[in-house]
This record gives sequence, C-alpha cells and structure tokens, in this order.
Amino acid sequence: MLALWGFLTVAVFLYLIMSKRLSVLVALIIVPMIFALIGGFGADIGEMMLEGIIKVAPTGIMVAFAVLYFGLMIDAGLFDPIIVRIVSLVKGDPLKVVVGTAVITMIVALDGDGSSTFMITISAMLPLYKKLGIKPLILSGVVALGAGVMNIAPWGGPTARAMTSLNADASQLFNPVLPAMAAGILWVLVAAYLLGKKERKRLGVIDIEYDHRNELTTEQVNAKRPNLFWFNLLLTLVLIVALILTWLPLPVLFMIAFALALVVNYPKIQDQQERLKSHAGNVVMVSTMIFAAGIFTGILTETKMVDAMATSLVSIIPDSFASQLPILVAITSMPLSLVFTPDAYYFGVLPVISKSAASFGIDPIQIGRAAILGQMTTGFPLSPLTASTFILVGMSGVELGDHQRFIFKWAFGTTIVMTIVALLTGAIQV
Repeated sequence: MLALWGFLTVAVFLYLIMSKRLSVLVALIIVPMIFALIGGFGADIGEMMLEGIIKVAPTGIMVAFAVLYFGLMIDAGLFDPIIVRIVSLVKGDPLKVVVGTAVITMIVALDGDGSSTFMITISAMLPLYKKLGIKPLILSGVVALGAGVMNIAPWGGPTARAMTSLNADASQLFNPVLPAMAAGILWVLVAAYLLGKKERKRLGVIDIEYDHRNELTTEQVNAKRPNLFWFNLLLTLVLIVALILTWLPLPVLFMIAFALALVVNYPKIQDQQERLKSHAGNVVMVSTMIFAAGIFTGILTETKMVDAMATSLVSIIPDSFASQLPILVAITSMPLSLVFTPDAYYFGVLPVISKSAASFGIDPIQIGRAAILGQMTTGFPLSPLTASTFILVGMSGVELGDHQRFIFKWAFGTTIVMTIVALLTGAIQV
C-alpha cells in the first residue's frame, strides 16, 4: 500500500505541475501532505516535514548566496574586460564571433540563472550578429549550448535539486563530474567553431567596429566597479579553489565571499540594498523551491514511500539490466528535459530511480551524477517547460521549433561526450 501512495503522490504531483493546475512550489508542499494524511501519517507529518527542511537547508543557503555572489560579480563588471577583449578580437569574422559567443555565454552563466545569462549575452551579441548577417539560429543555439553545460554547476538549478533529492553535497555529487563538465565545455567550443566556420564560408570576413558597452543601461553602468577588478578576480579565484578543495562547508564559503564582495564593492548601505533588490527575485525563486522540495522529499522518505516504490520497481527490473541504470539515466537525461520539468524529474523521478539502483548495490549518487549530465542542464535551453527558453528564442528572434531542430543534435552531443568521460573517470560506472 505504501508503494501505491508513493506512486500516486508522484503521479499527482507530475500531473498538477505539467498541466499547470498548481505552481511547483505549492504542489511540492500540498501534494505529499495530502497523501501522508490519507496514508495515516497525520500525527507525525509535522516532524517529517521539518526533517526534510533541515536536510535541504545547507543546499538552499548555498544556492541563495551563490546566486547573489555571481550576480554581484556581473554587476561589478568582473567579466567585462574578458567580454570587451573577446568582442574586440572577433571583429568582423563570423567564426570568431560565434566562438566568442560561446565563451561569453559560459562566463556569464556562472551566476547560475538562465534568464539573466540569455538577456546579458543576447543583448551584447545580437547587434553584432545583425551587422554581420549571421543566422540568428546560430546565436540562440550557441548560447543554449554554453548555458546548458554551465548549468551543471552546483549552484545551478538541476544540480541543486539533485543534491536536495539525494541528500548529498557538492563534493559528493558535483566534484567527480568536473572532468566530464570540462569535456562538455570543450565540445561546446568545438561545436561553435564548426558552426562559425560555416558562417565564415557563407559570409566572409567583414571589417566593422562594434562596442557592446553601448548596449548597457544607465543602472548597469553605475553598478560597475572597474577599479576593484583585481580584488574581485582574486576573491573569485580563491572561492573557486576553496569550493573544489572544500576548505569550509560550501554554504559558509559563499556567505563569506558574498559578504566580503558586497562591502568592498558597495560600501554604502543604499548601494548594498540596491544590489540585493536586483537579485532578490532569483534568490527567492530558487531558495523557496528548495525548501518546499525538502517537505516533498522529507515526507516521501520518512513515510518509507520511496523505499516501497523502489522495492516494487526492483521486482520488475531484470538483474542483468540493473548495472546499466547509470548510463541509461545519463543518455536519456537530455531528451527528457523536453518532457519533465526539473522539479518533476529531480523530485519525482530521480528518488525512485536512485532507490531502485541502491537495491542493486549501485550508489544512488551515481544516478544523480548521470542525471545532471543532461536533465535540464544541456537540455534546459531547448525545453518548452522553462520560461527562460522563451527569453532566449524571443530575444534572438527565432521560433522555438526551429531552435530545437537546429541545436538538438549538438546539445545531445554534449551529453554523450560528458557521459563517455564520466564513464572513463569513474564518475558513473556500469
């Protein structure tokens, strides 16, 4: 009976969010509550929910302050010299423009927010594409590739959700995937080179002058802190090293780094408040979702529904097939971005698959690593289930269907390349 309640919980959750009957935030809280009450767990439901919230608290804090930190670095202009240099180097060469677009996208995408990545990158590069006559599908496609691979970062939505769902930290889930992510970045650059080479052959090299800084708003210009470039660069490099080597817990590292960055770059209280307000929407959206997910996973776990669901699935999976679960999850992860929202997949599907894998002696963390190689990472800029995708195609001036058909094989290629490297490095095993 527990398995039935569990499957019904997941099924109703998926139905309500995919049919847009309820928002994801509300469904994460209400649906498991209802089925826990029906299942007779009313007396313990509060404790179960709190237990789930406590488990995801470190992840929620880390993601919130990571979004704030990298958003602040973009505001202050840490990446501006790189962007300016890239734009000055590409000049009128379509090949260099397309490769430069990929590099700029991956730099801007460090803030972990797809919408801001698309708005900043498209705003900077679209006028240049129009001047040169480069196909807008290449702009939307290359930006999608760069943003997709960078969305694997632990402060990005999918990895944060996977950590929440599996009760894991970044050192367990993300660090072993770093070589695969590096391979994915290289693949994106190769794809951009090949696409840019075709445009160079079609258009030739044109002699033009272009400065993306003319596209900035007054507010964006006022927020820049060029005199603090070296401080911000050093702080960011130290933070990245500390994150990889886990000198301190990840939430603590981001909190310390953000506090230092904020007070040095914007010593006036009014300026600090403006920076906080400018990123408040992203922080609230991400962090509240994670805490709501804590309730969902807390109830499913504490009631043992997930265990019962996994047991029932194990009974129908052939033993000979079980060892292939990680690679199967990895290969299907990107295409499933077109079917499942990140919340539906990571909070509804992943826990069941990982529990089933554990029953066969497979580390559930491997399933999580396999999932983030494509599910709403390389796949999110093509998915009609994410609002940021419509920002990407809308600002680029292309149709969603055309965008999907044009870039799908390249995005899926990113996942395949990363899966191969993940297998070679042992991040996932068969």
